[in-house]
Amino acid sequence: MSTNKPRIIILGAGYAGMMTSKRLTQQFAPEEAEIVLVNKHNYHYQTTWLHEVAAGTIDVNRSRIMIKDVVDTNRVTLIQDTVVNINKEEKTVELMNDQLSYDYLVVALGFEKATFGIPGMDKHAFSIQSVDSSRLIRDHIEYNFAKYKNMDNPSEDLLTIVVGGAGFTGTEFVGELAERIPVLCKKYDIPRNKVKIIDVEAMPNVLPGFDEELADYAQRSLTARGITFKLNTMIKEVKEDRVIVGEEEEEIPAGTIVWTGGVQANHIVGKSGFELTKGKVNVDPTLRAPGHEDVFILGDCAWVMNKDTGKPYPPTAQIAIQEADTCAHNLRVSIFGGTLEEFDFDDKGQVASLGGSDAMGRVFDGRKLYGMQAKVMKHVVDDRYLYLLGGPKLVLKKGKFRPF
Repeated sequence: MSTNKPRIIILGAGYAGMMTSKRLTQQFAPEEAEIVLVNKHNYHYQTTWLHEVAAGTIDVNRSRIMIKDVVDTNRVTLIQDTVVNINKEEKTVELMNDQLSYDYLVVALGFEKATFGIPGMDKHAFSIQSVDSSRLIRDHIEYNFAKYKNMDNPSEDLLTIVVGGAGFTGTEFVGELAERIPVLCKKYDIPRNKVKIIDVEAMPNVLPGFDEELADYAQRSLTARGITFKLNTMIKEVKEDRVIVGEEEEEIPAGTIVWTGGVQANHIVGKSGFELTKGKVNVDPTLRAPGHEDVFILGDCAWVMNKDTGKPYPPTAQIAIQEADTCAHNLRVSIFGGTLEEFDFDDKGQVASLGGSDAMGRVFDGRKLYGMQAKVMKHVVDDRYLYLLGGPKLVLKKGKFRPF
């Protein structure tokens, strides 16, 4: 440790990184620790809202929050740069334009799409993983509508949207498309029946791992609004203008292909020598990287084991937010002494939006919610995070229950 106050570096300003920054300013007095937050953008974005940006049902700026508006930059030094490598032995972080030394490191670099080796997926499929990639999907879909309208003999394949994966992101995305497509059809004077939205899922049901009754409700709701599901069907290959699926290698021509079928830790984590299991680091119960007591790994970069099931928790926003509390506590204990805290997930339930006024899910007491009631709860969940991050002011500015 340095002779001056210890330096804590946080890599990434996603849910885990932002909340850890907030919690550290509460755990440490200014003279007790130096806190540095490194992020390639000067804004934080709501990852769980990106499917709405991609579909075009909310403006991109709704999902973005300027970091300086919610993090006290007198307490947290914000460095806008890109992480290139982590040197664990030297305790340094190499950035594109600088190099930083640390006493303690929090890795919260977020996710990248996992293509599972499917040929052409990297090259030809869009992904919902950042503000810019989501905005590109929105613009591409609308461009295809405009192109179709202005061609003499257009192919209806331009209006076919194939989504790979019917997990949480894929299901919420097609729900938003079910709302957005009729608007585009009206704008470009295109009959709704010309547009196809096809969701391809390798598992036999949508929302694998979700409550079966809730998942069935979601599938029925989306099917009734024009979504076609091809379940128990694997994507074999992605080409520029089509997807090859199933054992019989059926070809589905498409103007837009979006992959939502899997994520893995930011590639910097593996590049820096951390051992990966299925694309992420198995952290210990205190959220530290095995063999490195000065490195904490959070959010989509980590697998955190559920002690009751022996399986990792699915990486969700609420888990990342709760990890910040444990991480901040353990950083203080690491510096000043005390008992390390093991992460204990407080499951408050999960709600999936299905577009418009529809949603479904369960709340912390196990009660199942459907339709408008579930949608209201979804907005409550979203606004609660905004409140934790920036208080009432941020809720009024960005929240789903804004009065204006």
